[in-house]
Amino acid sequence: MVYQEQITFQTRGHRDMHDLTEEVAGVVARSAVRAGVAQVFAVGSTAAVGVVEFEPGLAHDVPDTLDRLIPPSRDYGHEQAWHDGNGHSHLQATLLGPSLAVPITEGRLVLGTWQQVFHLECDVRARQRTVVVTVLGE
Repeated sequence: MVYQEQITFQTRGHRDMHDLTEEVAGVVARSAVRAGVAQVFAVGSTAAVGVVEFEPGLAHDVPDTLDRLIPPSRDYGHEQAWHDGNGHSHLQATLLGPSLAVPITEGRLVLGTWQQVFHLECDVRARQRTVVVTVLGE
């Protein structure tokens, strides 16, 4: 069986993280899949999803670390072409990736005690974002 829903929300711009665990778990519950996988996909080339212990320290540390690894700069090739201030945003989102697969057992996401599904806004502007959750299984 395949079941799919979209989660839509507003971000505040660069470094804004959202905990999507409850929303993704809700999609899984509505799917009625007992065993399978939930595939979570961030639509857009300047956003990413992942799993982290979603607490204030890491909600600061994850984007802070990305800014140190791939800092805002006008030297990126994307900036040379588009001059839109978000070359680093594309690279940060690419590094983390746009998708995540979470196993489903007994109708529930299989996550560790300290694992939550997050969305990270890498773009420099606030955006309305869509995350597509596709549940596959039986």
